[in-house]
Amino acid sequence: MSLKIRLARAGTKKRPYYHVVIADSRSPRDGRFIEKVGSYDPMLADDSKRVTLNAERATHWLSVGATPTDRVLRFLDAAGLAKRAARSNPERAKPGKKATERAEARAKAAEDAAAAANAPAAE
Repeated sequence: MSLKIRLARAGTKKRPYYHVVIADSRSPRDGRFIEKVGSYDPMLADDSKRVTLNAERATHWLSVGATPTDRVLRFLDAAGLAKRAARSNPERAKPGKKATERAEARAKAAEDAAAAANAPAAE
């Protein structure tokens, strides 16, 4: 049985409220769960009160092998219970091949125009 630590939605339409639950990965999102270990209220203005976790139970389930979802892993990382891998992509900021070619062509055209403007006029 594969265990997940995930969010189960509660609350009304346009007023979400989530329970942080331990569930079998095959069970539905809002369906059967094993244990409730916290809650998340995105509607609260105070960031410190948005997420509440039972740290003892969460660490127990992590040690047993439950895998958190991405959002829950953020909460656990903020609480200091689990480490979230940094997502650094150094290639992300570099322009693509076509954009690089266009920039080089523009630079060459600007050089040629500058050289033509500086060259003495042939009569």
